[in-house]
Amino acid sequence: MTMVHDRAPRTDDEVLAATDVPTLLRHGLARDTFRTALFGDGAIAASVTLDRLGVVPRSVTYVAQIVRAGGLAYAAALPEPLPSREASACLRDWLETAAQAAEAPDDETRAARWLETVAEIVAMRPAGRGEGSRGS
Repeated sequence: MTMVHDRAPRTDDEVLAATDVPTLLRHGLARDTFRTALFGDGAIAASVTLDRLGVVPRSVTYVAQIVRAGGLAYAAALPEPLPSREASACLRDWLETAAQAAEAPDDETRAARWLETVAEIVAMRPAGRGEGSRGS
């Protein structure tokens, strides 16, 4: 008996892009047991998502600096934290979730560090290397 698949297997990027980043932020900022998942799968999933939206690493790093300086709630309230509307909406959702989940100043610092990690991963992705050719 031969099994026939009616669709092609999903790529790693597709699997990662389906990861629920807000849930990982909600649990990973304040709980040690979820931190590895947040900084592992969560950061990679966020980088895949932002890279697909054309976001360059320096934009994410800049938002991390805003989080460090003004906090998660301040960054989440920015009208457009990233240059494109769609990417801004995505990141704003993550920032709002993180702001609600943050229980201590260390959680806000951790969120900024997570954003920096996301930016580093975007930079390592093949599309992220051509940073000068995109406008985000």
